[in-house]
Amino acid sequence: MTDFTANQSISGGAAVEPASRPNLDKGFNPLTMILFFGILAAGLLFVAYSIYVDVNATGTRVTSYLPYLLLFVALLIALGFEFVNGFHDTANAVATVIYTHSLPAEFAVMWSGFFNFLGVLFSTGAVAFGIVSLLPVELILQVSSGAGFAMVFALLIAAIIWNLGTWYLGLPASSSHTLIGSIIGVGIANALMRGRDGTSGVDWGKATEISYALLLSPLFGFACAAILLLVLKFLVRNPALYAAPDGNKAPPLWIRGILIATCTGVSFAHGSNDGQKGMGLIMLVLIGTVPTAYALNRALPESRVAQFQVNSIAAAKVIAAKGAGHSIIGDPRPAVTTYVSQRKISEGTYPSLAVLVQQVGDQVRSYGTLDKVPAESVGNTRNDMYLASEAIRFLMKDKENDLNKEDIATLNAYKGSLDAATKFIPDWVKIAVAIALGLGTMVGWKRIVVTVGEKIGKTHLTYAQGASAELVAAATIGAADVFGLPVSTTHVLSSGVAGTMAANGSGLQMATIRNLLMAWVLTLPCAIMLSASLYVLFSQLF
Repeated sequence: MTDFTANQSISGGAAVEPASRPNLDKGFNPLTMILFFGILAAGLLFVAYSIYVDVNATGTRVTSYLPYLLLFVALLIALGFEFVNGFHDTANAVATVIYTHSLPAEFAVMWSGFFNFLGVLFSTGAVAFGIVSLLPVELILQVSSGAGFAMVFALLIAAIIWNLGTWYLGLPASSSHTLIGSIIGVGIANALMRGRDGTSGVDWGKATEISYALLLSPLFGFACAAILLLVLKFLVRNPALYAAPDGNKAPPLWIRGILIATCTGVSFAHGSNDGQKGMGLIMLVLIGTVPTAYALNRALPESRVAQFQVNSIAAAKVIAAKGAGHSIIGDPRPAVTTYVSQRKISEGTYPSLAVLVQQVGDQVRSYGTLDKVPAESVGNTRNDMYLASEAIRFLMKDKENDLNKEDIATLNAYKGSLDAATKFIPDWVKIAVAIALGLGTMVGWKRIVVTVGEKIGKTHLTYAQGASAELVAAATIGAADVFGLPVSTTHVLSSGVAGTMAANGSGLQMATIRNLLMAWVLTLPCAIMLSASLYVLFSQLF
């Protein structure tokens, strides 16, 4: 471990004490732990009660408790992933305020946990379904089958295993990278098991888009944090801002306020982005086990359903016009599913999609509102809507089609109506994930904090370095949330700290940088192999 006790210096005639290591070993008092477990128990009871209320509202008679047992196990694993994500990633948000003595470690952790909680509650949900769209469409359509459960269990357990392994080694690896790799592994394994080319099991366009976000965000964090520090040095000439902490003393009030504000911003942004990664998977679990309650958004108001009909008729005309001269006999779903899986337009693509859109419109029209869809039909209606939405998404991106701007606008409006009916997150799911992520910040944070605070640079973190890294991290993660892209809090913030060290001429500990780069490079392939192996195993068990 690097010794950060610098030589004493004279500033204004007064000796400055060497910056000291913060106290990271002070535990939580018994009352805090009682509160911790109380919130955990209350959260689980709230989840169970919410599911009971939702299922009861549909009027479904419970004939078997096996689906609910699977649901309980799957939810525990999904919330466990968010819990691990909390102490694995959020340590990055508190490292700067702890090592600048802006906040005591135990208070900083609870503060960060609270704002992670708020970040999840106010998240948009865009990232959640961006993650889900990477999964093979046939598994999403059959999420209630054995293969669907194998998929969910494999990718979640693989992500948890890798996160715990890197946490144990004190490596700030990316939970986002891990989850994306797990999803790709399931997709490849599923395609190979079905006798197809492994590359056909993943939406590589979406995977590439997400990979760019994951790849470029740390480089962006490094460069922007370094530039911000240099700009600060040019504009703000106060020497106190660029000094390491004076012994155990807290920084001046204005600096302390900036550091706490940036820590708060990173914590909130982390919750709003990373918290969503488990939400989409929890929704898949709910759709697979209790589709009557969660396959369709039964809370959608009648006005939105009426608009759905208008958009449906307009979209059907556009699609039918593109398929003019061709007709299909029988079920349109196989042709549409093939297009979504392979992204190759055939002569049956447009006419099959036109029939499917027409059938979806007829179903909704006959029921009047989504909450009146019969229990035995809700799963099929949801699958038809999801399939039509994905087909339209790919058609609008496909360079082979000849859609004009008006056509795209019409299809976009219809896709928005489909997504409003199928891609929703109940409030209780947000609250459960928020509790899991928030409580996770209070456990096991020390390993990653030590790495970020002591093992990246060769000198003690200064106030300006901490603020610059946190500001860039908060802005980057917040922007990614707006665009529905998952980014890694870990990579953005740790690379931001490294950028400030480089810009300040403080020097970098290359052993740590090498380990971080290895974790960055190895996370995807290791997560892919882990999840693919687990998917094959679980496919034999379910």
